[in-house]
Amino acid sequence: MAAPETTAPLCMIAAGGTGGHMFPAQALAEELLSRGWRVKLSTDERGARYAGAFPAEVAREVVSSATTARGGALARLAVPFRIAGGVLAACRRMKADRPAVVVGFGGYPTIPAMSAALTLGIPRMIHEQNGVMGRVNRAFARRVDVVACGIWPTALPAGVQGTFTGNPIRGAVRELAGTPYAPPLPDADLNVLVIGGSQGARILSDIVPAAIAGLPESKRLALKISHQARAEDQARVTEAYADAGITAEVRPFFDDVPERLAACQMVISRAGASSIADITAIGRPAILIPYAAATGDHQTANARALENAEAAIVLTESILDAETLRRDIRAILSDESRATEMAAQALSLGRPDAAASLADLVTELTR
Repeated sequence: MAAPETTAPLCMIAAGGTGGHMFPAQALAEELLSRGWRVKLSTDERGARYAGAFPAEVAREVVSSATTARGGALARLAVPFRIAGGVLAACRRMKADRPAVVVGFGGYPTIPAMSAALTLGIPRMIHEQNGVMGRVNRAFARRVDVVACGIWPTALPAGVQGTFTGNPIRGAVRELAGTPYAPPLPDADLNVLVIGGSQGARILSDIVPAAIAGLPESKRLALKISHQARAEDQARVTEAYADAGITAEVRPFFDDVPERLAACQMVISRAGASSIADITAIGRPAILIPYAAATGDHQTANARALENAEAAIVLTESILDAETLRRDIRAILSDESRATEMAAQALSLGRPDAAASLADLVTELTR
C-alpha cells in the first residue's frame, strides 16, 4: 500500500481507553490539527468507544492489545500473542504511512504503536498524566526521546529526565479557562459539581448526598447539585437528594462538564489528572478525594500541589465520612473570602497552554 500523497507531517497518538488517557490525547490532536498536521489515533476496541469526541479529521486505527490485570489464566496466557499481533499490524501500517512522531499517553493499548515506533526508528515521546508514572509509560521511559509530565514533580525511573508541560485540556475547557469566579453569597444559588471519574465513584455516591443533606436548611435550599454517578447508583442518589429537599441533577455522564465547572462555586472530585487539569485551568475551589486503589497511589500525588497551595482540601478515603465532608463543604461555602482565594490559587496552578507546549515538543522531534 502506498503512503498517502501529502506533505503534511503525521503524528500517531497512542492512548488507552480511559478518560485520563484520552482527554489529553484529544487535546494534543486538536492542537496539532490546528497547526496543519495529520493525526491518527491508535487504540484498542475499548479505547475506540471513548474516542467519539476526537475531531473527525483524526483517523482511528484499532489494534490488538490486552492487559494482564483482567481475565482468567487462559486470557493471561494469550496476552503476549495478542500484543505481538498488534505490534506487527502497527508496523505494517506505519510502513505504509510513516509517522513523523509517535506519542504515547499510557495504557496497554499504547504498547503496539510504541513498540512499532521503536522497531522502525521513528521519533517517539510519552506523556505521563499522573504524579506517579504508570506501568506502560515506565516500561518505555528509557526508550523514547522525550518524557513529558503533566504533574510536577513526577516520580520517574532513575536516570530519566522529564519535561513539565502540564496536562493538555480539551478545547471546550480551554475556551472557559480563567472564567471569573462567582463566590458563594448568602442570597445566591450555590452550584456544586460532583465528579467521580471512570473508577471508584461509588464512595462519592454513598457519602456526598448524606453530607449535603445534613447542611443547614438555608444552605440546602440554595444548593443546585450536578452529580456524576454510576448508572447503577443513579436512582438511589437521585432519591437521596430528593428526600433531603435538594435540587440535584444526577447522571452517569455529563457532556458539558466544562460549563458546569465554570458555573460552580465548588467542586467535589476524585484527583484524576484530567479532572485536576480542568479544575485548575478554570480555577475553582475543590474538595479532592483521591482514589485509594489507584496504581502507586498516584491520585494523592496529583492532589499534592493543590493542597500545598491551599487551592483544595484533600480527604483520604480512610478518613472520609459524611460528617467530615460536611464540615469542609460548609467551610468553603460559608466563607466568601476563603472560597475566592482558593479559586485564585487553583487558577495559578493551571496550565491552559499545555497542549501547545506538548505540540511544540512534537514539532521539535521532527527537526
